[in-house]
Amino acid sequence: MRRLGCIVLLIGLAVAAFVAFRFVHGWSEQGPAAKDISIIVPEGSTLSDAAVLLKQAGAVRSADAFLTRAKVFGGGKSIKAGEFIIPAGASNSDILSILQGGKTLTRLITIPEGMPSILVYERLMANDQLTGDIKVPEEGSVLPDSYAFDKGEARAVVLKRMQDAMDKALAKLWAERAANTIAKSPREAIILASIVEKETGVPSERPMVAGVYSNRLRTNMMLQADPTIIYPITKGKPLGRRIRKSEIAAVNDYNTYAMTGLPRGPIANPGRLSILAVLHPAQTKALYFVADGKGGHIFADTYQQHNENVRKWFEIRRSRGEL
Repeated sequence: MRRLGCIVLLIGLAVAAFVAFRFVHGWSEQGPAAKDISIIVPEGSTLSDAAVLLKQAGAVRSADAFLTRAKVFGGGKSIKAGEFIIPAGASNSDILSILQGGKTLTRLITIPEGMPSILVYERLMANDQLTGDIKVPEEGSVLPDSYAFDKGEARAVVLKRMQDAMDKALAKLWAERAANTIAKSPREAIILASIVEKETGVPSERPMVAGVYSNRLRTNMMLQADPTIIYPITKGKPLGRRIRKSEIAAVNDYNTYAMTGLPRGPIANPGRLSILAVLHPAQTKALYFVADGKGGHIFADTYQQHNENVRKWFEIRRSRGEL
């Protein structure tokens, strides 16, 4: 009888040792995921919540077992919120390390400088990682930049982030404006900056272009900016053809060939550098500019100088077979 008791005890110890071994080994053994898995841990999630998400995603075999092992071996460090990539075969130990201190997956959506709001809308709506509907944002309300977002995040939330960034940037730049800016309000700064943005693709020219338009506004000259002709036709999308004479003469709230002063609103979403150029324009007497054939522009103080520059530009175009 005593011998039998010893055998039972040995069996019990063996079972306990095996269970203990399995518990410890299960912490570091290869996990069940056959491929990399993306998992989103919402803000405020507990370790228990994460365990359930991991089980549902197929990253762990048991939520309860993962939770128990994590509490024993995990050191008590809290987990982070965000989207994580769990590598194929990641162990319980690996997974907890990722949730506690790994890098969250960064998804970006980029709004280029000068993108009109209709294209901002289309870009947000075309992103299948975002959810929900939005309206076309007010022109000039979005700050061009790259914005991080989470998979499944609402488009309205991402758009608000873009608009809040514009409000913040504009407030700072406006507070630091130079005395020679023509803009009488942040709204006017955005309107003129959107024209500057569309008129030159050379960043170093922006203060000079802003200086020319500032001079024109001060002398009550028409701005005569081609992009303002196009905006009411396409809402800022490329026209895809030459501007017609009838469109140059069209009277509306935007066409600066048929009006003096600023258009009724922005014609695009200007970037920081264009806003900065308007609020710190170049000190210049120039009133005119025309393309130089190299991607930039030549500036002129007088109409006579401008006509000579235009003549040279047409010669360049003829030599290229464009006329």
